[in-house]
Amino acid sequence: MGRGARETVLGTLGKATLLQIPPELQNLTLRFGAAVWKRDTEDPQRKLVLLKYSDGNYTNYMQGRTRFHTVNFSLEILNTSREDRQLHEYIVSKGPEEKVWQIQLEVYEPVSDPSIQVLSWALANGSCAVTLNCTAERGDNVSYSWEGWDTSTSGLCSHNGSLLHLSYPLQNASIACACTASNPVSRRVITFNSSKCSYEQGGDLFPLL
Repeated sequence: MGRGARETVLGTLGKATLLQIPPELQNLTLRFGAAVWKRDTEDPQRKLVLLKYSDGNYTNYMQGRTRFHTVNFSLEILNTSREDRQLHEYIVSKGPEEKVWQIQLEVYEPVSDPSIQVLSWALANGSCAVTLNCTAERGDNVSYSWEGWDTSTSGLCSHNGSLLHLSYPLQNASIACACTASNPVSRRVITFNSSKCSYEQGGDLFPLL
C-alpha cells in the first residue's frame, strides 16, 4: 500500500463534517474507477469500510449516517459523533498499487454560553478590587481570555485564563471587560459591566467561521 498523505479536519459534535480529497486523487479515481472510504476503530486490527466506489456506482455502508458526493468523491458525515474521531482513509486502486489519502478527524463539542462569577470584591483607598471567574459548562478543550470592551479598559482587562484580578479607581464611571471562551470550533463572549463596585453581566454569541 502506498504511503498516505495526511491532513487534520476539525468536526463539531452533532454537526455535519465534510471529508474531501485533493484533485490528484479525484483524477486517479476517474481514471482507474475503483476507490474505498475506510476509517479506523478502537480495535487497531479492525477497520470499518464506509463506502465502496466502482465505475460510477457506489455502495454506502453507512446509509443515513454519511452522504457521498460523486462530483468530487467527498464523504459527508451527517451527524458527527465522538466515535468518528478516528483516522479516515480514501484509497484508490490503480492496478497492483493503491494511492492513499489519510484524514485525521478531530471532534469537539462546541462551547456553551459562559458565565462570570464574582469570587471576591473589596473597596479600599478609593479603588475597587474584584476577582472574577469565567466558566463554560460545556465544550471540549476550552480556553479563556479577557480583554477590554473598549480602549479605555484594554489594559485593565487583558489576561489569558479564566480568572481575572481587576482593580480600578471608583471615579471610573463604569468598567466593561469581555471574557471569551473558545475552542477550535466555537467561540462565545460574555461581558462584565461594573459601576460603584457592583456588577451586572450580559452575553453575546460569536460563531467561529
